[in-house]
Parts: sequence; structure tokens; C-alpha cells
Amino acid sequence: MSNILTSRKQDYAQWYNDLILKGGLAEHSDVRGCMVIKPYGFALWENMRDVLDKMFKDTGHQNAYFPLFIPKSYLSKEASHVEGFAKECAVVTHYRLKNDPNGNGVIVDPEAKLEEELIVRPTSETIIWSTYKKWIQSYRDLPLLINQWANVVRWEMRTRLFLRTAEFLWQEGHTAHATREEAIEETVKMLDVYATFVEEYMALPVIRGVKSPSERFAGAEDTYCIEALMQDGKALQAGTSHFLGQNFAKAFDVKFADKDNKIEHVWATSWGVSTRLIGALVMAHSDDEGLVLPPRIAPLQVVIVPIYNKDAEARQKIDDKAKALVKELQLKGIRAKFDNDDTTRPGWKFAEYELRGVPVRIALGARDLENNVAEVARRDEKTKSSVSLDGIESHIAQLLTDIQTNLYNKALAFRTENMRTVDSWDEFVRVLDETPGFVSAHWDGTAETEAKIKELTKATIRCIPLNNVQENGKCILTGNPSTQRVLFARAY
Repeated sequence: MSNILTSRKQDYAQWYNDLILKGGLAEHSDVRGCMVIKPYGFALWENMRDVLDKMFKDTGHQNAYFPLFIPKSYLSKEASHVEGFAKECAVVTHYRLKNDPNGNGVIVDPEAKLEEELIVRPTSETIIWSTYKKWIQSYRDLPLLINQWANVVRWEMRTRLFLRTAEFLWQEGHTAHATREEAIEETVKMLDVYATFVEEYMALPVIRGVKSPSERFAGAEDTYCIEALMQDGKALQAGTSHFLGQNFAKAFDVKFADKDNKIEHVWATSWGVSTRLIGALVMAHSDDEGLVLPPRIAPLQVVIVPIYNKDAEARQKIDDKAKALVKELQLKGIRAKFDNDDTTRPGWKFAEYELRGVPVRIALGARDLENNVAEVARRDEKTKSSVSLDGIESHIAQLLTDIQTNLYNKALAFRTENMRTVDSWDEFVRVLDETPGFVSAHWDGTAETEAKIKELTKATIRCIPLNNVQENGKCILTGNPSTQRVLFARAY
């Protein structure tokens, strides 16, 4: 595939874009900044969605759906929230079109202006909390654990497929609790759900942490996050979980009567992951030959490619064996396909399935059947082996597990190799430029210093790790006292 993909070393950004397009995941749409998710890419998202949806329900959450449009006045009720999203909002001002009297198609009907503009949701806290006011009256109504699968719009000026688009798909959880402690517990629990999913299904190790005040979600008291490292040494925020305190409850007057009949505002959380996870998956595991997909979420886990000759009887035997093998694999819960398309040659199919990141490929020919074997290739290591057809189903099942583990271990080893600890400004700048990755360093805790470091190096505080230990030191930039290290990186 080297002739259709830019290499990572030559141009990592172009390699990523080539892979998304030529790997059949998505393409640019006619609407600026938006994308069309193609069937293969959407199948990947569906697999992610299905696993996460079960994890949410297993932790007591229910799905609901709220309007796409938000009255402009709702965003004004929580000051920091509207300030955080004001520059990204798409606004609906009219509700009708009409034919242009000059014959130039349709125009906005000036008589159809809305009394109050509507915002296309950038996130749903405001519309949901206006609804919760009607749902919550008593402690018996709590906790309220709701999740929504939806699309949102954030008017991005510089877009990149999956990583940053004007419209994207996601889920957003919004919960209400009787106490601060319960809400914080929920926030951390959902962060752990995300981390478990990304590590166990996406085979991508993450660092759990808390954002600095400057990087918090608009309207939150604390933002928890999981951070992953891509192959180019840049960090990517893979998911966030926010402790909202009582900010939105107070803004929308959401109160409840406790067991003593005392009226209190509820405590809130919100949390979400998006189709950005597909971008993370591509950048973390893929290579110059194409996608490399972890078996647990790959749309197709195993493909069988027949190697035919001119003997019709031999062909029929290959077909019968391949179809029977597909059924056996599917009975084991393995997503398998027999590709007997006559219009393409085996070599083309091998390259195509390698490009699409199918974890295991089985080649089956007449001579293989005579010897009761099949050629099995694994995508992660690009190795082949001859495997007996007796019990091959169990072999494949174990191989998929081995590939999943191998991808995680490779990503973990890469992150470990690219985790640096520094104690001076000169060393910090040198490490960022020479060996991109996570840099652990002291920071004096001020927003001014954080902003200056970003200005000088384009590196941001990715998180304050949850497993941090107290360590007295000096800020790398100002030399002021610091009690703990934080993780810096250049990021997407």
C-alpha cells in the first residue's frame, strides 16, 4: 500500500488523512467542516457504541433523547458555560424559506424570523437541566442517571476528519445526585468506565487525571480526563467526565426535598466520548500499510480468501470448507467473512484487507485442503503460518486474543519510552523538541504560568494524574514552589 499512503515519517498528518479516506472510514462532505462517515467507519462506531452502551446500562444509566435546538436564553443562565461555547455556536434565526422573486432559487423569508434564536446544541447541559427541573422534586427522584446518544455542532474553523469536525457523533451522560460526595463518586466512576473501554477494547493505554482550572469544561468545578499518546508523540484527550457541582442546578433552579423535607439544590455531573475515538484508534495502532484494528472492536475480525485454480471440483471443495469455517467462527461470536468475489484477484484482496486492518486473514487453496491446512496471516505483526484445519476455530479465537493483547502492550511500551521527567526549563524545551511525548514537570499552579508555557512551546497541561504523589520542587518556568508534577504535551 506504500504507493497510495503517505508514510508516517514523511508527513504524519497526510498519512492520517490518507488512511481515513482510503481505508474507507469517512470522507469530506459538501458542507464545510463536516464529514460523511462511510459504512466501514460507522460499523466501527457501532461496535464502540454497543459496548459503551452496555457498560452505561450495567452501571445503572438509562438512555433518553433531548432536542437538537436550545433557546438562546438558556445558554445565558450559566455564565462560564456560555462564555466557553459562545464562539462555537451555530444559530437558527428563521424558520422558513421562500422562492426568490428574481428567480435565483430560494431565500430566507424575512417575515419568518424567530422571536428567540435557537442554538444548535454544542452540548446539552442547558436543555437537559431545564427538563430536570420538571423531573426532580424529592430525594426519591435521585439519583437521576441519564445518557443521550446524539450529534452536536461546534463551529470549528480548522477541521480534521474524526479529530475535529463541525458536527460529530457522541454520547453525553447527565446525572443528578443528592450529595456532593455522590456526584464526585459518579464522575470518577464514569471516568473509569471510559478508561476500561479504551484500554480493554481499543487496546490503548490511558492516563487518568484532572484538568487544570484553565482547561476545565465550561461550567464545571472539576474535569476528569483520560489522555492517550499517539504515534507522533502528541497527546489526545480520549474522554472527559465533569463534576458540575450545583452550578447548573442553581442556574435552572433544580431543587429537591431531602428526607427531612429540607429543600436543596441537586449536585450534577456530565461526561462524554465521541467519534474522536476513531481518530485515536487510527493514530495509535496503524502503520504505513494501512489500518491496524484491535479485534474486539474491528468490524470484521477474520476474512477467508480462496485461492482457486481451473479445477471446478477443487473450487467447490474450497467453497464448502470456507463456508463451513465461517459458520463455525460465527458460532464462537467471531465476525468472519468468506470473500469469493470473482472480479478481484487474491493479491488485490490481501492488500485491501491489510489496508482495512482486518486482524486475521485466512488463505485457502486446493493444495491446502489436500494437506488439511490453511495459511493464517495476522495483521498486527504481518506474519503468516500454516495451521491445521482440525481445530482451527479455537486457534483463531486464541489468535484474536493474542493480537488484542499485543496491540495494547506495543502501545504501552511506546508510551513508556516517550514519558520523560524534567526539572529545568532548558531540559523541558529540548525534550519537547527532540522526543515528543508526555513530559512530567513541576508547575507553580498559576494560570499565568500555564498560559506562558503554552505560548512559548505550544505544550499544554494534559492533566494532573490521579495517582500523583506529593513532591516538593520548583516550577520549570518561574522557579516558584510546587508540590506536585503535572503532565505536559503537545496535543490534538
